[in-house]
Amino acid sequence: MADTITADVVIVGSGVAGALLAAKLAASGVKVAILEAGATVDRANAVDAYWQAVIKVPECPYPPVPEAMHPVSDNLDFWYRQNGPDKFASTYIKVVGGTTWHWLGTCLRFVPNDFRLKTIHGQGVDWPISYDELEPFYGAAETEIGVAGHSGDTLGSPRSLPYPMPVIAPTYLDAAFGTALKGTRYEVRATPQGRNSVERDGRMACCGNASCIPVCPVQAKYDATVHLDRAVAAGAALFERTTAVALDVAADRSIAAVRFKRWDGSEGTATGKVFVVAAHAIEGPRLLLASRSETLPNGVANSSDQVGRNLMDHPTQLSWALAPAPVYPYRGPLSTSGIENLRDGTFRRERGAFRIEIGNDGWSWPTGAPISTASELAKQGLRGKALNEALRDQASRHIRLASLVEQLPQGDNRVSLDPNERDMYGVPLPRISYRLDDYVKAAFAASIAAHDDIFARLGASEVKHSPNAQGAGHIIGTARMGEDPKSSVVDRDLRSHDHRNLFVLGSAVFPTSATANPTLTIAALSLRAVAAVKASLAG
Repeated sequence: MADTITADVVIVGSGVAGALLAAKLAASGVKVAILEAGATVDRANAVDAYWQAVIKVPECPYPPVPEAMHPVSDNLDFWYRQNGPDKFASTYIKVVGGTTWHWLGTCLRFVPNDFRLKTIHGQGVDWPISYDELEPFYGAAETEIGVAGHSGDTLGSPRSLPYPMPVIAPTYLDAAFGTALKGTRYEVRATPQGRNSVERDGRMACCGNASCIPVCPVQAKYDATVHLDRAVAAGAALFERTTAVALDVAADRSIAAVRFKRWDGSEGTATGKVFVVAAHAIEGPRLLLASRSETLPNGVANSSDQVGRNLMDHPTQLSWALAPAPVYPYRGPLSTSGIENLRDGTFRRERGAFRIEIGNDGWSWPTGAPISTASELAKQGLRGKALNEALRDQASRHIRLASLVEQLPQGDNRVSLDPNERDMYGVPLPRISYRLDDYVKAAFAASIAAHDDIFARLGASEVKHSPNAQGAGHIIGTARMGEDPKSSVVDRDLRSHDHRNLFVLGSAVFPTSATANPTLTIAALSLRAVAAVKASLAG
């Protein structure tokens, strides 16, 4: 393989941000090179690995290898070097297509006030762009991804275009919640999702395999390989098993090249006119910080000392209970409805907002059910027909709620470079310092009260609440956008304040977390950045 890669635009990372940008640029004739640390996934092999796995965590179809290490949900100290006081519990994978392989598919927009948290509620910071500026790109992102939703239900986010596909039908379980909560403050609504409700773009409709996390066996759920394939078909070059290890900076402070190392031990450089870091909110800042030099001792794009800071998630309160009658979980997409009308209000001055996800996956997340249910019943002495009947009865009544909580940006919540340990390429491992503050803890208390109220209205029993915050899989912050170069990493167009030909894409640029699952906003911001990247090439 060549030791030198040359393109107009060099993109590090092949997840949804990098893939969307690459597809749009390549379609307009721009020469694009995409560097991806991981390898191509064979879907059939991934499905088999999931079914064979004893511990069914999101990463089990995509096990880390020495050449492309990543965190795993069942051992939060495996890749992260956790520096406390709390453990950061969200993960990602390194494969072609990125973490979209095991995302749930939820495609919620932010609500308008999410962009003005400081102005409206006196917390956090404001975004340098408004909802109205991003709204057309939300519509474009929904079209690109292929979002199924109810176009007449805005969920608090005004829209100018209908969803490209009809809504994924709510489940019988959703209907049970809807009936019990009718007329209350809890509005049960269908969740917009990045999965086909009808055949579209050569991909079949969802057939309800109930394994959206960690793998959709039929690709009804969108993943970034959709746009990678489009990019490559339009002339982009995808270099898998190619890990970016440093950015080189020229005398004029422009980015000159990306240094990379391959799985086979070879190495080289990628040169171009414009460089894009789209490597997620852990690996992105890790790369920028590891690119330090005598002239840039704090790393690339870091004159503000904000690279790696303001790490956020949607810390999740998980609760589960037993419905009084069968609601038949463990079927269809893992969640098809939620409660979205609690995402804004004056309470945000005192505590974080949250959205409530209604799960179709029973107790599988908190307990490993229904397998664990069978084990518990067997321990009680049940056997044969009695065991089978008890298992059917219990499993049919499993219900769970998950409240995804807003987290404020804090400078001490951060990704830095571990001083002692490095990966096989010589890059320091990610060191995570993380703490859940009182704003989050107050939201947890409010969410538990809401869960108790909802379960009571359903007549549920055996209510349990997880004592620990769960990770939502939403890694946010660490390279935030802003108008002031002294307090942010990139500008409103996602261009580095420090280096005119460097852009950062992905949830790393979010100034605040809000409550919406981040993928749709990542996609919208990436589509919005296309014009700025093209303008940089012309300049």
